Amino acid sequence: MAVSRLSTKGQLILPKDIRTSHCWGPGTEFIIEETKEGILLRPSRRFPPATLDSVIGCLKRKGEPATLAEMDAAIGHEVKRRHDRGRH
Repeated sequence: MAVSRLSTKGQLILPKDIRTSHCWGPGTEFIIEETKEGILLRPSRRFPPATLDSVIGCLKRKGEPATLAEMDAAIGHEVKRRHDRGRH
C-alpha cells in the first residue's frame, strides 16, 4: 500500500507505479466521490457515449479508401510518436 500526503494546495500525488499501470498521464480527469468507506477516485470517460448513427461518416477521406499498407504505416507512425513522448 502506498502513502501520499495532501499538499498545502490540496493536491495529492498518485504514486508513479499506479499512474503507469493505469496509463494515467498529465491532464487525466478524475471523478471524485465520497462513499461510506472513504473517497473513490476514478478516471472520467475519455469520450462521451455515442451511437453508431451519430458518428458514422464523421471521418471522411477524400479519394480512394486507404490501403492496408497505408493504415499499417499510419498506426506505426502514431505508436512511434506516442513512444517518443513517453505515452505508450
